[in-house]
Amino acid sequence: MVYPETAEGFMIHDTKKWSTFKKGEFKLKPFEDRDIDIAIDACGVCASDLHTITGGWGDVPLPLCVGHEVVGRAVKVGKAVKTIKVGDRVGVGAQIGADLDCINCKQDQENYCPNAIDTYGAPYPDGTLSQGGYASHIRAHEYFTFKIPDNIETSIAAPMLCAGLTVYSPLSRLGAGPGKKVGIIGIGGLGHFALLWAKAMGAEVWAISHSPSKKADAEKMGVDGFISTNEKGWNEPHKFTFDFVINTADAMDKFNMDDYLSIIKVWGKFHIVGFGDNPMPQMSAQQFAPNGAALGASHIGNRPEMLAMFELASKQNIKSWVETIDISEEGLKTALERLAKNDVRFRFCLTGFDKAFGKRE
Repeated sequence: MVYPETAEGFMIHDTKKWSTFKKGEFKLKPFEDRDIDIAIDACGVCASDLHTITGGWGDVPLPLCVGHEVVGRAVKVGKAVKTIKVGDRVGVGAQIGADLDCINCKQDQENYCPNAIDTYGAPYPDGTLSQGGYASHIRAHEYFTFKIPDNIETSIAAPMLCAGLTVYSPLSRLGAGPGKKVGIIGIGGLGHFALLWAKAMGAEVWAISHSPSKKADAEKMGVDGFISTNEKGWNEPHKFTFDFVINTADAMDKFNMDDYLSIIKVWGKFHIVGFGDNPMPQMSAQQFAPNGAALGASHIGNRPEMLAMFELASKQNIKSWVETIDISEEGLKTALERLAKNDVRFRFCLTGFDKAFGKRE
């Protein structure tokens, strides 16, 4: 079989050989009236892909094609689709389905739908397994497909679809803007977006990192201050000063949480979007009492936030810091192994899909 019944993608077959990708065919879900078929031109490489293929987040169905920062061209649209037409440049992020009828979906909280379908590794109602964007095509519901603004180039837009949205959503919901002081822990794939968005929203933005070498990059992104957490007593000058802090690092198991909580204002929030393989440190209720701080986390974002994020990026000409790599078995091995070593500033984007899969119409 070939498209439109199946697509071709680079898949892993063994989490112990997580950087070994082999090209193979996989089944696409049945095409429905609100579905859109996309010929993929680029796909970001997300830390979630790495956590998945290594088994760090648990067992995964195999073989699996990962990738959920997808940009390409709409090549087929269902008869009920109203927002996309054939030929449009569109994107798909980390969520590809939901029931769109539950209490959460009706309140624009579809990213918290109990019947949400992840872009890869999740079963559709008919039993088909969702497969991701390291592939020739992806079939997506209209609600989870987004037109890309003309002035944002494809490789720049792709990482925004997951990494960008994952930090845009909490920044927006927590009120980043003029008069707010925001701390961003970690300057990487997620953190660099958080710095860029928070600054564009008008907040006072501080980068918080254990790597002093990243200060120069943070300053290029326009931060108002930089805190190096490898200095003893780093938190003392900053106690009770941040409205909220967003942690994008996946190393909370190594944090002294008392230090991090101490820099938050009374009734402020420590918000987590960096999900590591290891458990968080054990904590007691008393640790939250000195300032009434709250601890929370979030999962990607909703459709209105995705649209607002792209509008912000378009109007303010915000650019992801991206390195492109042609998609291939060797290219994927290089990208994922380098990502595992944090050897990227600050996001990989896979390109060259025509070379790998041929012209697709």
